[in-house]
Amino acid sequence: MRISGLALGVVAILTVLAGPALAFDADETFARNTFVLSGETAYGHQFNAEGFSQTSDVQFVNVGVRFGWLPFAPVGPSILRGSLEAGLEPIYQQYFEPKVEYFAGLAAVLRYHFLSLGRFVPYVEVAVAAGGTNLRVPEISSNFSFLLFGGLGASYFVTDQAAVYLGYRWTHLSNGGTSSPNRGIEANTAVVGVSWFFK
Repeated sequence: MRISGLALGVVAILTVLAGPALAFDADETFARNTFVLSGETAYGHQFNAEGFSQTSDVQFVNVGVRFGWLPFAPVGPSILRGSLEAGLEPIYQQYFEPKVEYFAGLAAVLRYHFLSLGRFVPYVEVAVAAGGTNLRVPEISSNFSFLLFGGLGASYFVTDQAAVYLGYRWTHLSNGGTSSPNRGIEANTAVVGVSWFFK
């Protein structure tokens, strides 16, 4: 009897919790002309993608605020059904290894949200930023640099208009050949953020 009562209690709790999850309407949250405000922070650590004999072991944290816009209604079949977000994001990046230096710039970001899994919304993204820097390491040394990243992650909607997200980014730092050296830096980057959706 105790096990039956416990099982009924668990079923009742899951039913209560499942109700709001099932009620989530992605087409409404991601409707055309919705605006998205996101705050995020990330940690990156250089990796030796090209097998050089020495690297500078660059490490950084950054913060950004993305002003996003959903220009289209959700599109696509089945698991590919999704919504495109286009945004601008001021980014400040603080290097703390091998020394304390910075990058500050503006990024153009594209993120595609996959909408077939209810409140759990995977995404893929790409971005390019340009800005000023004082980073001086053997791989790159200039007053100007680009920061490019691409990655994937997932959001979870805690309400119909608010989500938390975690993701991975491959990050590339380069000055685009505007000065020398410009070997560039690749970094594995973890990101965490919060988004709010506004009509």
